[in-house]
Amino acid sequence: MTSSSSMSSSRLTPRRGLLLGPAGWSAVMGAVLVVAVLVPVLNLMVPAGSALHLSDYAVALVGKIMCYAICALAMDLIWGYTGILSLGHGLFFALGGYGMGMYLMRQIGRDGNYKSDLPDFMVFLDWKELPWAWTFSDSFLFQMAMVVLVPGLLALVFGFFAFRSRIKGVYFSIITQAMTFAAMLLFFRNETGFGGNNGFTDFKRILGIPIAHQSTRVTLFVLTGLTLIGCYLMARWIVNSKFGRVLQAIRDAESRVMFTGYDPLAYKLAIWTLSAVMCAVAGALYVPQVGIINPGEMSAAASIEIAIWAAVGGRATLIGPILGAFFVNGAKSWFTQVFPEFWLYFLGALFIAVTLFLPQGIVGLFDKFSSKKKETRA
Repeated sequence: MTSSSSMSSSRLTPRRGLLLGPAGWSAVMGAVLVVAVLVPVLNLMVPAGSALHLSDYAVALVGKIMCYAICALAMDLIWGYTGILSLGHGLFFALGGYGMGMYLMRQIGRDGNYKSDLPDFMVFLDWKELPWAWTFSDSFLFQMAMVVLVPGLLALVFGFFAFRSRIKGVYFSIITQAMTFAAMLLFFRNETGFGGNNGFTDFKRILGIPIAHQSTRVTLFVLTGLTLIGCYLMARWIVNSKFGRVLQAIRDAESRVMFTGYDPLAYKLAIWTLSAVMCAVAGALYVPQVGIINPGEMSAAASIEIAIWAAVGGRATLIGPILGAFFVNGAKSWFTQVFPEFWLYFLGALFIAVTLFLPQGIVGLFDKFSSKKKETRA
């Protein structure tokens, strides 16, 4: 009896280690090849007149959407698997973007309009020296550490007090929205030293390399794609682990989890902080590709859209929010060009339709079709 149970457990261990299974790993390797090989070849090596050429606009658009997909994935971890709806993740995205933007502004050097060592907006506002927050902003490694540490520490402190007070449901959503709105108002002020309502723009170089060069943009695209794939694999590993099963138990019945001896505070705080850092990394990758960061990224609509991407794609699926981010933002790009005045109506109608008719999102729709096919074959 003991030997048979040990044999069965030994057979299960490698299967759990595979994480995705053969088909899943094949899909991941295919995504890596597309991101790291196919797209660079189609953009850099295929002539612009060819039907196979991938334009710079398409590379920038997909790169931007991949940053959004990382945010949607982070939202799925905290909302889909833990049951905590955050309407403040736009703040963490923006803080990561500002961390990268500060470094990029210092990289401009004397190539700005005012030919000064200070960023142009500081010269315009008659600043005489860099604020203390900009002290080491010319160091790439320091700023990348700040991209992780500042949003991470903010999420850790905020989450500790919120979760310890047992704030849940709509109340938690409201206070995260209030936190984001307060930060937006702060960053809109010129005296804070972050560019006011104009934010940061007119970037020239990154690591001394011209940021507008085609090969630089493709490199940023590849880094973003690999980061998205890495975040997906990390999230898959988390939800398949004991830690992930506890998170799902907290989502379904937090009081029972407490009765069994687990401390929900530690688990919720850990996944909340991790999801905030993921959004910050996405923001840091977003800024050099888009070329601007301003307080508008902290608006209420920005955080709500992240939740919409997760809901449209399908919560608690990991791949669903990624699909949702691509679907919604792809539709947004098309609608804003063809029917710009109807975009917000489309977004609202889409969210209502998904809530009423597709509670499982796009992934749930695929599951319905696959189950119907199996029934037909049977």
